[in-house]
Amino acid sequence: MWGGRFAEGPSAIMREINASIGFDKRLWRQDIAASKVHVAMLAAQGIVAEEDADAIEEGLDRIADEYEADGVPEDAALEDIHMHVESRLAELIGPAAGRLHTARSRNDQVATDFRLWVRDAMDGALAGISALQQALVARAEEQAGAVMPGFTHLQSAQPVTLGHHLMAYYEMLRRDASRFADARARMNQCPLGSAALAGTSFPIDRKATAAALGFDRPTANSLDAVSDRDFALDYLMAAAQCALHLSRLAEEFVLWASQPFGFIALSDSFSTGSSIMPQKRNPDAAELVRGHSGRIMGTLVALSTTMKGLPLAYSKDMQDDKEPVFEAHDLLTLSLAAMAGMVETVAFRTDRMRALAESGHATATDLADWLVRAAGVPFREAHHITGRAVRLADERGVPLWELPLDALKGVDDRITGEVFNILSPDASVDSRTSFGGTAPSEVRARIAEAKRILGART
Repeated sequence: MWGGRFAEGPSAIMREINASIGFDKRLWRQDIAASKVHVAMLAAQGIVAEEDADAIEEGLDRIADEYEADGVPEDAALEDIHMHVESRLAELIGPAAGRLHTARSRNDQVATDFRLWVRDAMDGALAGISALQQALVARAEEQAGAVMPGFTHLQSAQPVTLGHHLMAYYEMLRRDASRFADARARMNQCPLGSAALAGTSFPIDRKATAAALGFDRPTANSLDAVSDRDFALDYLMAAAQCALHLSRLAEEFVLWASQPFGFIALSDSFSTGSSIMPQKRNPDAAELVRGHSGRIMGTLVALSTTMKGLPLAYSKDMQDDKEPVFEAHDLLTLSLAAMAGMVETVAFRTDRMRALAESGHATATDLADWLVRAAGVPFREAHHITGRAVRLADERGVPLWELPLDALKGVDDRITGEVFNILSPDASVDSRTSFGGTAPSEVRARIAEAKRILGART
């Protein structure tokens, strides 16, 4: 490629460190699509003859068929996917292939190809998130009224419904989807035509190529266009946040599947056994989703570190921009699919959840709230009264709501029999009707809203 300048070829080590075909071959579809748009524009502008443009387009279509059928060959001497395509094109159509690279550089070429690939990856992430959200909403609708313990500090805190708990992850994923959507809108500008760094003197039509490739507009600064990898970092930032949320859900499934909790039974499809202990059912899929989150977060750190010290415009360090994104994409795609599968197939043991919701005096806050609401007691005093009632229930070995009225009145004579209307777990969750609360009626309202939103996307 640069034999006119160099008298000697690269060493074997230089050839190996310089080659990226082993991983950037993933860009072949984007490279061919962008090349076809580029040469069509060159012909439309009279920069390349129509017959040469037609030959190039036919050759590119043939290469696409070859790659689709047999995969991309790897020749380290050709370095990357761009030179592989150009070299094969020359074999197919001869010297006319050399006109394809008119008015562009590998710098704007790779920036365009990579943007196209990341844009597709963002669309894939949005589809994966939507599938998991649909699974969560469907299971939440089934369990909108199922009572379970809600935790703080992993201690039983207040009763909630299982539907409410599952919908919390729907909301997390809703924010994840918004991050990917925002990043996609922000990155949808086309670098093609920026050339190496300064633009080109050829009378190209950048608006035409941008529109043909589905971009909103061309990039506004050629230096920035070939230097920018914000779109890749935005993808990784959104992926890292999404992976964090998946890890939290996976962690809960790991805990819930353990014998001390016993809240769920994961399906055989998403469990493994033990090589020595035949009774084991291991939540390996959930553990791997949890583990993958660390690797995805690591890709964000890796690319951020690569980019932080680079001057404008292109530097070869940026060849290392793709592998972190490819790794994050693969892991996130798999994690979303695995988590959706687990949610769809998990068996919820709601009897066990209810039994634990009835332990630990989880309705103590309801007693304190009742004292404030019905007896006009200041909350801090009500908190103290309730604490004494909890201690009494512990001494008698009964749940708070099974203390007899005379015992409760012995704690504070302002307590009346009406208190029993709010002290059971069912009464507690039914009373939490504030917007976004755990009352089954409110959970069903949020589910209906979620179904409308998800339905509008399809």
